Amino acid sequence: MAGNTESAQEQGDKTTVPEPSGCGDSNLERRLAQRSEELAAVRRELDAFTYSVAHDFRAPLRLIHAHVQMLREQLDAAAERDPQIHLDQIQRGAQQMSTLIDGILTLSRLNQLEMKFGCVPLNELVIETVSRLKAENSARTIEWRIDPLPTVWCDRDLMLQAFSALLGNAVKYSASRVRPRIEVGAAHDGERHIFVRDNGVGFDMRYAGKLFGAFQRLHRQDEFEGVGIGLAVARRIVERHGGRIWAEGNIGEGAVFRFTLAGLE
Repeated sequence: MAGNTESAQEQGDKTTVPEPSGCGDSNLERRLAQRSEELAAVRRELDAFTYSVAHDFRAPLRLIHAHVQMLREQLDAAAERDPQIHLDQIQRGAQQMSTLIDGILTLSRLNQLEMKFGCVPLNELVIETVSRLKAENSARTIEWRIDPLPTVWCDRDLMLQAFSALLGNAVKYSASRVRPRIEVGAAHDGERHIFVRDNGVGFDMRYAGKLFGAFQRLHRQDEFEGVGIGLAVARRIVERHGGRIWAEGNIGEGAVFRFTLAGLE
């Protein structure tokens, strides 16, 4: 497989995951070291996030500015171009800006949300997500392969959101396939993990490190819609559960996303 899978592994803020009742408390020294690691990771994430936001916000602003300027120039001359075209572009830029702001708010809420842990059968979350995706993509025939998944100690709502992001990503990027196929299962390759695999367009492993960054995209906007927030959401949720997430793929050969969770056995 092309590239180095280690480049796709994202290290981020490792939120302390409460252990089920009966487990002992960590000692103070280990908790302080963990907290220092969390703060350093948050700082790195904020730096990368700020750069991405500043870069992506410029595009719709430039679009709006350019078409407003063209409208101004036409006020004193006979319009050779329908002004409605400029208005449509201005509206598109404003909508794009609104979507980016919604993405920022989503990530912000994930950082602040109080987690509610319990024993959750992951198969229930996958079936619920697949049912919704089938309804939203009723015109498509997708082959779903769902293997038995474990019951884990997690926040049900957040983990449902993570599966929605990962499975929705698989649906999107397998849209061009005549027979799209999406698989979900558990595996043990050095460590126990959950995987989501598709036979979609795949990606270049050289850029795998960008996959989980907020507003990072490996495909053009005219190829696939979206602003690049779904995988960032999945990453943040996995990290809040004491796990990590990474991806493997090749151009034209599909992709597989894998993640661990604290206590996954």
